[in-house]
Amino acid sequence: MAKTFDVVVLGAGPGGYVAAIRAAQLGKKVAIIEADKLGGVCLNRGCIPTKALLKSAHSVHEVADLKGLGINVDLKGLDATVAVKRANDIAENMSKGIAFLMKKNKIEVINGKGVFKSAKVLDVTLTDGKKEEVSATNIIIATGAHYRTFPGLEHDGKRLIGAWEALKIEKLPKSIGIIGAGAIGMEFAYFWNAFGVDVHIFEMQKNLLPIEDTDCSKEVEKAYKKYGIKMNLGIEGVTAKNNGKDVTFTVTEAGKKTEYTFEMGLIAVGMTGNIEGFGLDKAGVQTEKGFIKVTDMYETTQKGVYAIGDVAGPPLLAHAASHEGVTAAEHLAGLHPHAIDKMNIAGCTYCQPQVASVGYTERALKEKGIEYKVGKAPFMANGKAIASNEKEGFIKVLTGKHGELLGAHIVGTQATELIHEYVLFRTMEGIDEEIFATIHPHPTLGEFLGEAVLAAKGRALNL
Repeated sequence: MAKTFDVVVLGAGPGGYVAAIRAAQLGKKVAIIEADKLGGVCLNRGCIPTKALLKSAHSVHEVADLKGLGINVDLKGLDATVAVKRANDIAENMSKGIAFLMKKNKIEVINGKGVFKSAKVLDVTLTDGKKEEVSATNIIIATGAHYRTFPGLEHDGKRLIGAWEALKIEKLPKSIGIIGAGAIGMEFAYFWNAFGVDVHIFEMQKNLLPIEDTDCSKEVEKAYKKYGIKMNLGIEGVTAKNNGKDVTFTVTEAGKKTEYTFEMGLIAVGMTGNIEGFGLDKAGVQTEKGFIKVTDMYETTQKGVYAIGDVAGPPLLAHAASHEGVTAAEHLAGLHPHAIDKMNIAGCTYCQPQVASVGYTERALKEKGIEYKVGKAPFMANGKAIASNEKEGFIKVLTGKHGELLGAHIVGTQATELIHEYVLFRTMEGIDEEIFATIHPHPTLGEFLGEAVLAAKGRALNL
């Protein structure tokens, strides 16, 4: 006899487990199927363990700055083994926390891989090799994504690695080349450099973090050059080869090919949805450009089957997946959730200085011919930043003719914590006068959220 549920979620990442919890809160009988660990890539091989590594890296730089604060200490050594073990231990413990949430919400966890037999039925191969059939009124696909590859840029998991293998390296190489200057490449570059690795970044676009506002990219480039990280930007092409004892990058610049040799190479050129091997065709679920096609309520081309998170397409962000999971669960339960405005989903990169943004870049506004004003507040003019030795970076806002916030971009030590006010501001469709009327505590880094908007109006009080 097949097990029967109201909702079955395929995949227990930040989208899947949140969708399961919300469906259970709405009175549904829910099961979640996961072939690996609860928490998915984000918790076990992504968001959380990488932030633990970045804490270690940031602490290296903080120690170097302590003398200027009147604290005389010596850095006796660096132990990457401890840093990596700590990162993986944190992920392990947090995965146990998700298991508790499943139990608390009476969600049945099925350890195995589910494959569609039809739009309502999944064949599950359990981790012990046994088979069982699971049926549901609604199924939510939350199978995540995997590394993208291109000819000449294939991961072998040994010397040419991706982010997941990078998290397991305890004995760091003396040198590493990184292909791709997005969030993954940039965060690992920061950690490895702080722990003494010779790091060299290669990027086909003209700036690091190419999807960010150009001013932000240039600020991070300046910091990375100060750290001693090498970079080749605006290259025409690159291939990577494992030679056994080392790797060779063949880089084309201005029509000329140059070879670079490193102990290891990180290939970080993006992700694509996990759409193979789940029997989507048997469920009547259509895909497009490597992702599952969905409506604004995340329902697929098959009624009653939903897809959320990375497998449903950009932005490939954990917080987007979680919110999509809530939307899907509420929609299948007969509620009427608001459609997600993807322009109001913040992007965050956790290197130092951190980068956080929401809405349009200045580059995009120019391309679209949208009228805007710029307000910029550098942290070097902020009292709390100066006192806390956090002077690096700035807050930049782009406002429209009616005072609406078209885009916001923050570079600095606490950028990813500061972006929330602007996300809420855009979500509530606020105008600049409402931020002017908001009294921001002093002294804080956050008071410059208001100062930047004042600057866009020509009303800055502290600049």
